[in-house]
Amino acid sequence: MIISASRRTDIPAFYPEWFYNRIKEGFVYVRNPMNFQQVSKILLTTDVVDCIVFWTKNPAAMLPRLHEIDPFHYYFQFTINPYNQQMEVLVPRKAGVIETFKKLSDRIGSDRVIWRYDPILLSETIDIYYHTQSFEAIARRLSSYTNRCMISFIDMYKKTERNMRGTTIRSLTEKEILTVSKSIVDIAKTYNIEIQSCSEEIDLQPFGIKQGKCIDNEIIEKMTGYPLLSRKDKNQRAACHCIESIDIGEYDSCPHNCLYCYANNNKKVVMEKVLRHNPSSPLLIGHITEKDIIKKRTVLSLRKTLLFD
Repeated sequence: MIISASRRTDIPAFYPEWFYNRIKEGFVYVRNPMNFQQVSKILLTTDVVDCIVFWTKNPAAMLPRLHEIDPFHYYFQFTINPYNQQMEVLVPRKAGVIETFKKLSDRIGSDRVIWRYDPILLSETIDIYYHTQSFEAIARRLSSYTNRCMISFIDMYKKTERNMRGTTIRSLTEKEILTVSKSIVDIAKTYNIEIQSCSEEIDLQPFGIKQGKCIDNEIIEKMTGYPLLSRKDKNQRAACHCIESIDIGEYDSCPHNCLYCYANNNKKVVMEKVLRHNPSSPLLIGHITEKDIIKKRTVLSLRKTLLFD
């Protein structure tokens, strides 16, 4: 089993104590996003968890206790974008975030900290030249601290459009995507950073950009030392190549409040959920009620050799 922590919210930035408590107790409760009263109990033990994939913009609060998850295999998808706090409201200043990236890389290795430059968007003040300059500035600072960068271009979901109403933010044309991609690849080569795309339908392989997997069986197999019985995650978009995982986050619970975020629908709801968070609860947000139906989810290691043990 692969644990995703989390596509839905930034657990390392805002809920690290809760996460470490869950690891200590060996299980987590996760609400079904489509059926609020349905709760899954998921084991968090080394015999069933092959890998934990963290998604974050600022894991600084998590770093002092990383030793507590040393028995597990894990890696980070770490987003560093060139946007200001009008667009990424509670993301700290980039200089500090880059230093955190370096500390994390020094601690666990450059192959386990993947830089995300995501999503790429344009506006009246953000053009292709802006991205070229910004990407180079960040890549220069992250050189030798990461081996890979995942890029993707903004998708205008309904909630994304609603969050960005009143701004000049827009998606890129196909021509603009190709231009930006070529520039990014040329820069990345200078700093020995491989570029992969995330959930992109446009073929960027002529520029040397492989269709990537954020939850990647190849990375996990290299860490674990054994092959995985894995398959594409059918719950993700068609263009997504990630293998299956179980996400332990909850939507509308990330206080970063980035305008382009697909996981937040309402700022007021986000703050209400943050106030209901209890680090001691098995649920990320709130507590179990009498109406909740808890079912233990059957989980197994994806290790192929288990079939023959």
